[in-house]
Parts: sequence; C-alpha cells; structure tokens
Amino acid sequence: MNNTVSASARQVMKDERKRSYLNADGMDRPLISTLDQAVLDRARAYRIGRLRAKMAEYDCDAMLMYDPVNIRYAFDSSNMSIWTMHNAARYALVLADGPAIMFEFEGCEHLNAGLFAIDEVRPAVSWLYFSAGDQAEHRMNEWADEIASLVKRGPGPVRLGIDKLEPSGAFALQARGLTVIDGQEILEMARAIKSADEIELMRWTVRVCEAGMARMYEMSEPGRTEREIWAELHFENARSGGEWLETKLVTAGPRTNPWYNECSDYRIQLGDMISFDTDMVGPYGYCADLSRSWTCGHVAMKAKQKELYSAALDQINHNLALLKPGVTFAEFNEKSWQIPEKYVPYRYSLALHGTGLCDEWPTVLLHPDFARNCTGTIEANMVLNVESLIAEAGSESIKLETQVLITENGAERLDTFPWEEI
Repeated sequence: MNNTVSASARQVMKDERKRSYLNADGMDRPLISTLDQAVLDRARAYRIGRLRAKMAEYDCDAMLMYDPVNIRYAFDSSNMSIWTMHNAARYALVLADGPAIMFEFEGCEHLNAGLFAIDEVRPAVSWLYFSAGDQAEHRMNEWADEIASLVKRGPGPVRLGIDKLEPSGAFALQARGLTVIDGQEILEMARAIKSADEIELMRWTVRVCEAGMARMYEMSEPGRTEREIWAELHFENARSGGEWLETKLVTAGPRTNPWYNECSDYRIQLGDMISFDTDMVGPYGYCADLSRSWTCGHVAMKAKQKELYSAALDQINHNLALLKPGVTFAEFNEKSWQIPEKYVPYRYSLALHGTGLCDEWPTVLLHPDFARNCTGTIEANMVLNVESLIAEAGSESIKLETQVLITENGAERLDTFPWEEI
C-alpha cells in the first residue's frame, strides 16, 4: 500500500476524544500523582492486614515470599523486581504471631526505610549457584537454619507457606521439621479483594496507561514500526513512575493473526489494523491491562475490519453486563457471549481474569474451554478484566479489553479510553 498518500487525499478519522488523554502538561513532562500519602499508607496497612487474616484462615504459621510481586503486596518493598524474578536474592518472612522480616539484597537495606509493615531488615542469604558455586549447599543450610530458628517458636508443628522456591530449599526446610504448604494460593486469595485505597492507586496507573495509549494513537502513522508504537507506552510509564511492561504485544496488519506475535521491525502500512495489549505494571506497582485496536493513519475501517471490531465490542459489552457479586463462574459462562464458529479457532482463551499488582486469580476461560475451569464466585471489590480477541481465517485480529471494579451494582469500568467509532 502506498504510504505517501497525503492526509487530504484519504478519509482521515482522527479521533479528537483521544487527545484529551495526552499528558496535559506537554509531551516533555511526566505525569505526577496527585494522590495523598495517606492513601498509600492505608493501602499498605490493608494489604499486610489482609495477608495475615488469610494466613489465619489457612492455618498458616508463617509465610516465606520470594516472588517480588508478593513482597510488594505485603511490604510495598521494591528492589530490582525483574532481576529478582529469576534470581532468588531477596525474600520476606511474615510470622502469624510475630514480626515481619525483610531479607534484603546486600547493600540495599536502606531501600526499606519508612515501610511500616516491616519490623526488621536482615541481609539475605543467597544460595544461587551462579554466585555461590560449590558453596551453594553450605549457604542453603545456613539459610534454612535461620528460617527454621525464626518460625519454630514452640514445641508444636509449624506450617510454613511458600510462594516460590527451589526444590532443594523446600527439602531442607522439611528436614528441619517444618511442614511446607502452598503459599501462592493464600496470597492470590488475599490479593483478590481490593480496598478503596488500592482502587485509587490503580486508577492512577490506568491514567498513566491511557496517556501512553494516547501517545501510541498519535504515533500510529504509516512507516512506523511496531516497536516504535510499543515504545511510546513504555516511555510514558517509565517517566511517570511505572515499573515494567509484562509483554510486547503490539502488532499490525497481517502480524495480528495469529495473536501473540511480539512487536517487531515491521513497518506499518496505511490502513493496517494496529492491535495491542498494554500489560503495564505502572505507578505504585499496580497493573493496567488494557487492549485496543485501530487503523494505521487514522483512516476509516474497511468492511471486514468493521465486522470483526463490532463482534469484539459486542462480546465486551455483553459480558460486562453479566458481572455482579454472587455470580458463579459457571453461571457467567452459561450466559456469556457465544463466539461464532468461524472465530473459534482464533479465539482468546480467557473471558475474564483478575488484576491487581499484575494479572491475578481468578481466571475464567472462554466457553469453548470452560470445562477445565476452576470453580469460584465473582465478589464485590474484585478487579476483573473483560477480554475479546476476534479473527477469522486470513483476517486481521481485533483485540479489546477493559478493566472493571465489581461493585454491589455491577461492573464499574476503571478505563475510559474510547473505543473506535464504526
């Protein structure tokens, strides 16, 4: 397709509604949160309190956390999050009837100053092979002795929840008389119900995400690469205090189908559909997981693009209307939008998923896959994402997604970035 067509010679559908989401202070300044410190402090207090309450519910005497997202939830402590996702170099321990201890990467203890959920900061004992080598077993035993000495506070049995750990570490703790249980279930159930203050923090992350999406929209001109479009979101998130993007799902034209291609150096053509999923972990560590699709060059959609987009929006709106407290996953599935047969081979596997500091429990599979879904019930103060991916043989893919708070009156959308006018 000729990318040199002038704007005056094409039917431009530039959506001025989207401009209102751009950073009002200008393209050269980050967004600065206006939330009061008290909002963050109340959210922190709620989260550590909810974790301890869930520990009591599951008869869990202590919780050992390596996952940086879980550490962030419990303490709001953040340090090299991506690096520590694959290097077990810092960890946290919460005792049900005792202190909460942050075992910090050496030299980083000061990063936890002022975090009131932490009672004590200690240096972490790392037994990663890349750093410990042939001393790994010795250091692991040193680590296990310290953990056991902290959690064995009496003669009775101790149930220790753990989210992520190498098998040898779990065996070492069991050898010291501890009963190891699944901590991830406890943490997911704790994180599933949000406080009002958490929602305020999440609203701000959504605000930053939508500013990034507006930048993406402005830059969606012929000749841009997919990576350039993705970088606009990354830039807005990073400069406004955000954390990272979980994926690189920005594709255009023929690269949208099948879904899950990562952004590339493909130069986007006039009229190509640009489809993306933000998967953005933003300010305060909260996730804004939003998807949109629009045409390159802001031109009117072709007939097939309109057909697919209309179906995707129907799916979103239909499923949104079903969300309210007390609806079981099975009841939602039974009443959910039924994807037409021609779209089934290209479907998204999920209809709904939870969102907080990242994508969280629960997951509700799309109806063709629901037979293997977990049981559960939609509850007030969950945050759920409603998904749609629509494509057919030889077409582009339309990806739409919105993030909602479950209230007593139904679903309240947290994002308002406009859908396309078709």
